[in-house]
Amino acid sequence: MHLLDIDQLRSLIAIADTGSFTRAAEVVFKTQSAVSMQMKRLEEQVGRPIFAKEGRGARLTEDGERLLEYARRIVRLSGECIASFSDAALSGRVRLGVPDDYADRYLPEILIRFTRSHPKVEVNVVCEPTPMLMERIHGGDIDLAIISVPLGNPRVEAEVVRHERLLWVSSAQHNVHELRPVPLAVGRTTCGWRLAATGQLEATNIPYRVLYASWNSTALGAAILSGLAVGVLPESAIRSGMRVLGPSDGFAPLPVVKIALLRSRSADSNITDALATQITQSLDNLSQPRPRAAE
Repeated sequence: MHLLDIDQLRSLIAIADTGSFTRAAEVVFKTQSAVSMQMKRLEEQVGRPIFAKEGRGARLTEDGERLLEYARRIVRLSGECIASFSDAALSGRVRLGVPDDYADRYLPEILIRFTRSHPKVEVNVVCEPTPMLMERIHGGDIDLAIISVPLGNPRVEAEVVRHERLLWVSSAQHNVHELRPVPLAVGRTTCGWRLAATGQLEATNIPYRVLYASWNSTALGAAILSGLAVGVLPESAIRSGMRVLGPSDGFAPLPVVKIALLRSRSADSNITDALATQITQSLDNLSQPRPRAAE
């Protein structure tokens, strides 16, 4: 049995976060040659190349990206384990961002679990769409964000913690999906889910019109449930009274949504790591909803 070296995994994460072996070496307090040797040994251990040459630099291969996801989780859990034996309780404040699509579904369990483990930490929650949360992270306004990885930018530097199907939905009590053009309730013009939906309709020659556009999932959900429009939602956002549409209804499958954690580099690492661990565990424990299938 080959056991992964946490020190090597930390170096891998540093390379991914900084974009270069040189800057990663500074982060982990090693020489560049030592970091390169660590990555060579890591490749030998997993039996797959994890870097591919790209010009004068290197990029992670598909296997490297997969290993990076595990590396982040292993390193974080290691730190959480050590912290659990410390007598010093965490205290302070952490700022969490989450789109309102996920807030109702995810936040209750996350906040309950985190508050029980760290009662002295204040959690400030901001509910905004993914693009705004990404801007807040880069501006240092929040410490941690749950985001949907933009469909057009799958290589965004974030830790993927959950995959969900993106689904066509309408009211279970109405046949609005049979109208032509199909009335849509979707996000603003830059929304990746909206672009995926309209692109799919155009590819299958189904006429449509955007009837409602909003960043607010509650407003879109109201339009869908009232039978006024068809929308697109991830599995976890499906609510009672909604009907999932499929190929038998003329709606082709949509892409899979990657749900990820995005961190600010200026955040308190101990508190942020603790909250990130609770989020990952909570999302792992969420049972998949059982939406009503199309007849």
